[in-house]
This record gives sequence, C-alpha cells and structure tokens, in this order.
Amino acid sequence: MDILIYGAGVLGSVYAALLHEAGHQVAILARGRRLEDIREHGIILEDGQTGQRTVSRVPAVERLEPQDEYDLVVVVMRKNQVAEVLPALAANQWVPTVLFLMNNAAGPDEFTRALGPQRVLLGFPGAGGERQRPVVRYVTTAGPQAFTVTIGEPDGRRTPRLARIEQAFERAGIPVDVSPNIDAWLKYHVALVSPIANALYRVGGDNYRLAHAQDSLVLMVRAVREAFAVLRDLGYPMTPPWLGLLRWLPEPLLVSQLPRFFNSRKAELALAAHANAARDEMQHLAGEFMALARSSSVPTPALDQLYPYADPETPAVPGLNAEIPLDWSGVWAWLAALAGLVLLLRALGRKRRD
Repeated sequence: MDILIYGAGVLGSVYAALLHEAGHQVAILARGRRLEDIREHGIILEDGQTGQRTVSRVPAVERLEPQDEYDLVVVVMRKNQVAEVLPALAANQWVPTVLFLMNNAAGPDEFTRALGPQRVLLGFPGAGGERQRPVVRYVTTAGPQAFTVTIGEPDGRRTPRLARIEQAFERAGIPVDVSPNIDAWLKYHVALVSPIANALYRVGGDNYRLAHAQDSLVLMVRAVREAFAVLRDLGYPMTPPWLGLLRWLPEPLLVSQLPRFFNSRKAELALAAHANAARDEMQHLAGEFMALARSSSVPTPALDQLYPYADPETPAVPGLNAEIPLDWSGVWAWLAALAGLVLLLRALGRKRRD
C-alpha cells in the first residue's frame, strides 16, 4: 500500500517507521527542523521502557501536492491543527481515503464537509511519548510491540477499505480494532482523557505530584463519571464497554489505586509528556467536550471545576490538599451486593443438599 503519514510527531513517526519496515511504500510529511532531522538521521525510535533504538529511513516530504497519488493518507496531529491542513487535503482528489487518527469530541462533520463523506475515516492511535530531536521516545498502551489503532467508518459500516487498512497495519505488527461506533468511541476517550489532563494541569502538569494530590484525584474521578453521564444522556452508548468499570467502582477504591499508576515513568511518557507538550490541543478538546456537556441535562460540578485549568493562564493549586470528603456510598452498595450474593449462594447450597 502507498501511504502518506501526514504529521511527524511522536505518533506519526512511530507508525511511519513500522509501516515502512513492513515493506509498504511510505512517506512522512514534516516541516522545518523535523523535516531536516528525518532526512539527515532517519526516524529514530526509542522504546521508553527498554531503551532499545531503531532507525528507519522513511522518505520525507514537505507538502501534499494536488497531483500526488497515495492509496491512503493518515493524518496524525493535534485536533486543533487539522483545520489548517484540510484545504490541502481537499485540493487533492487522487487520494481515495483519509484516516484522521486523533482525539476528537466534535465528530466527523468538519472533515466530511471538506472532503466528502466517502473519503473520511476516523480513528485513534495506541501509543504516546515525547520527541527530543531527533529521537522519538515512545511507550505503548498495550504492552511491548503493541501499537493498537482503533478505526471505523463514520456511519459504522464494515467496508472493504477498512479490511485493506486493517491488513496493511497488521502486516506491520500494528493490531487494529475496528469500531462499529467510532464517533462514540472517540467521544468517550475525550471524556476520559480531558479530566485527566485538567487534573494534571491543576497540579502543575506533574504526574508524580498528582499521585499525591487527593483532591485532584477525587475531582478527576468525578469529572470522568460526569462526562460519561453527559454522553449517555445525549444517546451515545458506552464504548468500549470496559469503561463501565470507572462508572461503577467505588470512589475510595479508585482514588486509592490511581497513585500507583500516576507515580510511574509510563504515566510520565504516555500522559504527562503529551498533555504538557500539547496543552493547546487539550484546551481545544476540553472546549469541544464542554459544548457537549452544555447541550445535555446532566449537572457537571467537577467538570466545571477542572475546566479552567485547561487554560495555561490558570495557576496551579499550591498545595496537595485532601479536603474533599470521599463518597463512600458506592462502597456500601458494593458490600450490600456482595452480602446478597453470599446469601444467595448459601441458599442455593442448602437447596441442593435438601
């Protein structure tokens, strides 16, 4: 497959290198110093967990010309930057499919208006990290050598082009999850990551500090749950379904376990590094989601309290307070359910003996 990766940040670099090494005809679009680095050094990837480095000599281009022909263009960039590149994508009529691989709470309308619905696919990448020129340091979200991408048609169909892209990516060792409701998937992802990012900003963007800031963790958990409730109220089914665990697990349990994750190098690379490097994007996404929240009937006090911290002008809180009382009601509900289950099992056991 002839592929153009449109964007040479961490994620664009990772996918360009993997697809190139798998034998696909790949080019990567870059500008300025990043373009010079790729042409001089190649794409240098460093595994953030093992330190292992690889170098891929991927051809780099500076622009997409109207006459350029590719089977697929994969746009991997911040959501707030996409409006700038839509005219170049629209001017090229030779590319049949453009896959927008990024955060997106607003849906596909901006893309389909510019390119036409028949050319647009949506998706999300499964890696994160940081770039320290010319080295891209990455971590995956699903274990070593796993860079899962989630993709889907805006209308939910399972089409031949999805199958071709899935085959091309998996040939490069990139697992693909095809979602039947990619718009809902992306909205729920923003509902999760936007409160996390804003909680990070509340403590100065330091994941290790967040691990010890109980009030920020409490607000984060409550904001995520409010965001999920907003989407349910607007008719979006929870996807992927495992996110339901964050809805039902008792607040004290979640708050007690989150420090273990945030107090880690993986959280630093996968979350804090991106949140701090792309604060403009996270502010844009927070605005997109708050527009959804305002259109629903769900009260969002925790979301509202965290939202101002997306703005770089909002100062971080000075201390690591633990003043917000934890909500223990979920714990009693779980204990009551567990007690009920025990009584039911005992009753069934007696019935069998009788």
